[in-house]
Amino acid sequence: MKPSAVNRRTVLAGLAAATAVPALAACSGDADTTSGTDAGTTAYDTSSGHIEEATAITEVYGNGQRLTAVAVKYDQVIESSKLSLTTFEVADRTVTDVYANTAAAKAGHGTDGQYVIIELSPADDAAAVYQDGFVVGTAAAEKSAASSGQKPSGAPSQDSGSGAPQQKRSGGKGMSSGAKVVKAVAKVKQVKKVTATDGTVFAAGTAVKSSKIINLIVDDFHQGLKYKDADTGNSLQYNLYVPDGYDPADTSTKYPLVLFMHDAGTCSTNTLITLTHGLGAVVWASPESQAKNPCFVLAPQFTDESNEGSDGNTKALKTIKGLVDSLTSKYRIDTDRLYTTGQSGGAMTSIALDFTYPDLFAASFLVAGQWDDLAAVKPLAKQKIWAVVSQGDETAYPGMTGVMDTIEKQGTDVSRAVWNGQSTPAEFAPLTAKMRAKGTPVNFVALKKGTVVWPGLEESSVDNHICTWRAAYTIEGIRDWVFEQSK
Repeated sequence: MKPSAVNRRTVLAGLAAATAVPALAACSGDADTTSGTDAGTTAYDTSSGHIEEATAITEVYGNGQRLTAVAVKYDQVIESSKLSLTTFEVADRTVTDVYANTAAAKAGHGTDGQYVIIELSPADDAAAVYQDGFVVGTAAAEKSAASSGQKPSGAPSQDSGSGAPQQKRSGGKGMSSGAKVVKAVAKVKQVKKVTATDGTVFAAGTAVKSSKIINLIVDDFHQGLKYKDADTGNSLQYNLYVPDGYDPADTSTKYPLVLFMHDAGTCSTNTLITLTHGLGAVVWASPESQAKNPCFVLAPQFTDESNEGSDGNTKALKTIKGLVDSLTSKYRIDTDRLYTTGQSGGAMTSIALDFTYPDLFAASFLVAGQWDDLAAVKPLAKQKIWAVVSQGDETAYPGMTGVMDTIEKQGTDVSRAVWNGQSTPAEFAPLTAKMRAKGTPVNFVALKKGTVVWPGLEESSVDNHICTWRAAYTIEGIRDWVFEQSK
């Protein structure tokens, strides 16, 4: 069953400001039942007095899922105009807005209702719900990878046994697959009076801990599905977004499908990782995007490099294609409008799929990717591609430049540009419009060195690499270009 409409509220306003949010820091998670600011003095319950429940609300940003609001439900209708920014305190968090609403949902303005919405800064350290295994791009990260026996993502992949050349990982040193999603918990205290519309006044002092969670957009995916390929014997976990209002009986309407593939640093047995680590999957399923371009969104969760296919692993690629084929046979999906996109290892998998199955996809959006065997990429000269890399990425930038040079030598027109990686979505818009106006089948954007890395990270190759997809998936014009392509 599809989740309720409340869970489908937009997060694109947050995406527009995503590049201003600093890097992930530790989240307090599901810790004890007392606040860090008044431990030992305040007990937080799932319900207390006139408060019936509290619901944590999460949103996904470029640097992962974050707890950005809590909805406190009272047993009476609350007068929104009498609430203020200082009516509530939330442990370890910065309150940015307080208003009433008729549902457990963020809104542009307050409306009298049983719910009080307390919006929180996504920049807070304790906001992080998605967590990397360690901070990327640091000496500590490299030491951690070495001591754990993990192979840094800059090292060559193991031989797949397929005869394919071994590909270097795009990320460089200091990345790990230790990503996880912690439980989103908000600890709220009412510190000033709250007034109901009938005049009843609720005194300060009530404290409550959230007992429910709404994950905006993420909850709209069918999660944790599993596909087993009859030919290869391989299994693949995946998440699938089905367009709202999809009617199996309506044979006159077909939908495009976007396949998103994550990077090697987020390989996991937890299928939620690909939906919560960044925008690559969820941005296509946002209400705004679906309003313009309704589509299916397929987000596989790779457990390790062996089923990711980023090294040209034949069985892995065949399994991914088998999953796509199985969905096109089950749902009314337009096989002339299948699209692939991915970041880092996911972009490399897209490239491998493109030259292995050159007639499968109508367009590819390649982010922070590369391919070492340039002879293999010649079939891409007949395809439609938009690639984005960072100049400060010492692996993907020269690697993708080599791919573009190769297909250009095959006679393909390639438009090239260098953009400021710290541009807002609004600032990216005229840049994409100018490039799209050229009408070339292949577009190559390099984000200017020194403009890509987020505050709190290092001006290193690996952090330029990671910050590439934090910017790329906010660029609406590229996403619109993808949907314009058809076989």
